[in-house]
Amino acid sequence: MRAQLPAPPTAGVKMPMTNAIRPRRALAATLILTALLIASPGARASAVTGDASYSFTPTKICAIQWRDGPLQVRHLIRCAARYYGVNPDKAVTVAHRESMFDPDAYNAWSCAKGIYQHLCRYWPGRAYDYGFKGWSAFNARANIIVTMKMVRRYGWAPWS
Repeated sequence: MRAQLPAPPTAGVKMPMTNAIRPRRALAATLILTALLIASPGARASAVTGDASYSFTPTKICAIQWRDGPLQVRHLIRCAARYYGVNPDKAVTVAHRESMFDPDAYNAWSCAKGIYQHLCRYWPGRAYDYGFKGWSAFNARANIIVTMKMVRRYGWAPWS
């Protein structure tokens, strides 16, 4: 059997942090935070714009099956409008006027698509800015949530 060494006289006693350790810990914390910001695209967007709520969309928001028909599309619009603080009645009225709740609505003359008839030339940028990069304007969930985020930020001016 081996003999165990006695504990040092300072065991269990908290030593005061020296002035050399504090800057090292601050530097380490800064490096870790910087690495997390660089690795996370959502965090990077919020660091640049100062508002993550526009570029980030939670995955579980308004889990309504919009493919089941116009009634479900209307429910999704009302849910998203309430979630983003937009007037649900106005949101439903505009969607009815633009597409009659048809996700596949398309205007060949102006090249407008989807529930809220986003113009083809603007949709990719809007989808990217509001957290749906690469999504189709014909996807009702993407079209509705992008619209609600836009309306919260800018109002209904693009649809008036």
